Amino acid sequence: MRTGQKHSLPKLRDYRTNLRETPTPAEVALWTLLKNKQLHGRKFRRQHSIENFIADFYCATEKLIIELDGEVHNDPMQAEYDAARDARLKDLGCKILRFENKLIFQHTESVLHMIAEAFEQRD
Repeated sequence: MRTGQKHSLPKLRDYRTNLRETPTPAEVALWTLLKNKQLHGRKFRRQHSIENFIADFYCATEKLIIELDGEVHNDPMQAEYDAARDARLKDLGCKILRFENKLIFQHTESVLHMIAEAFEQRD
């Protein structure tokens, strides 16, 4: 591993692969709309690791992370972990968008619009 490498750590390769092979229905639905640069020509990766964290979707050119949250994220301990994780990723210069799984199905166009708006926001 290169000194200072933060992305795609080899120690997380098997875990990332497993997550790609067993996606949630919401991940499948959103991926069909993001893959192959379908959204404003931006390339997204699925289950991309940054340090010891794995993002559901990552756009490197925008440093944008998209997380899809199911019921487990309503647990107070999980919410605390998510907040600490998000803070660290923001320290690394990433933007993070979180959507509840049901929004992917119920408000697809709104979700895509919010993602596209994040492209325009420069820190």
